[in-house]
Amino acid sequence: MALYITDECINCDVCEPECPNAAISPGEEIYEINPDLCTECVGHYDSPQCQDVCPVDCIPKDPERVETREMLQAKYERLIAQGR
Repeated sequence: MALYITDECINCDVCEPECPNAAISPGEEIYEINPDLCTECVGHYDSPQCQDVCPVDCIPKDPERVETREMLQAKYERLIAQGR
């Protein structure tokens, strides 16, 4: 699954620089995660770095974007092949 940021986000800015795929960016009101770039850090780390640093625990898995670890790995490989 890709991750997403809930409206509990306090815009603390700690998640954005931790994302190895540059999937996190400021939105209109809170930070947002681009699901096409989010691999839950598969290929980079053992756990999602944004979740690890979030002080308010507002970055759950997105039930609308169910992806297996294999799918996340394939997405990671596509992103690397595209030079991301």
